[in-house]
Amino acid sequence: MLRIAVPNKGSLADSATAILKEAGYRQRTDSRDLILTDTANDVEFYYLRPRDIAIYVGSGELEAGITGRDLLIDSGAAAIELLPLDFGGSTFRFAGPVGSGLTLEKIAGKRVATAYPGLVESYLGSKSISATVVRLDGAVESSVRLGVADLIADVVSTGNTLRQAGLEIFAEPILVSEAVLIKRPGSEIPTELEILIRRLQGVVTARQYVLLDYDIPKNLIAEACAITPGLESPTISPLQKEDWVAVRAMVLRSQTNQLMDQLWALGARGILVTDIHACRL
Repeated sequence: MLRIAVPNKGSLADSATAILKEAGYRQRTDSRDLILTDTANDVEFYYLRPRDIAIYVGSGELEAGITGRDLLIDSGAAAIELLPLDFGGSTFRFAGPVGSGLTLEKIAGKRVATAYPGLVESYLGSKSISATVVRLDGAVESSVRLGVADLIADVVSTGNTLRQAGLEIFAEPILVSEAVLIKRPGSEIPTELEILIRRLQGVVTARQYVLLDYDIPKNLIAEACAITPGLESPTISPLQKEDWVAVRAMVLRSQTNQLMDQLWALGARGILVTDIHACRL
């Protein structure tokens, strides 16, 4: 039976449960449950602290797990990324006092406060920068003002919290993170895990794309298909109306309205958008 680690709490937990449900797996209904067995799919789910998941997978106790790319790197565990899952996005940045003129090169010899010491040490090591990493469990923005550190490395969204603490972002992002499916390197991928990967990939793709249907005069097919080429190619079907055809294509959800505008301007009519709940491509 395949053993999979799932975040039991935190920002990744609900989204991880949701994507597994969409992929056709049973999930717990009581947050106190630590293990759930899905006999229909021959999978056992273990609900663990997100920070611990990479360690369990890397040790070989569990075959795979869902965690953040940031937590995977920070753990230093012997686990590798199999599949990005397109949720739980975050960006890690350096920030220092406003007007300090800090740059990446000027970090050398300074104290860097962070809740992700493994991640920051790995990044600084890759840049051959020697600095003291100060581990804090939270509220790292206050560390500079309180004299614990000279700068911080943390997740940044809007930057409002940093500005309130008198800090500003500098240098390129340390890491762009998201939820990922992981496994132990060098281990075989059993059939159950191959199925899980295909299902999750199908859900990720289905969330990113929609089906776009429209009617178009035959003499405009080439121009219309240039706007909506689809993944392989559009599906074109004849209509009872002479000299018209129906076209169906997968398009990126984020581009839907712009494509509809272009098709309408070209002469397409009856333009419809349909959600995709799952797919295999």
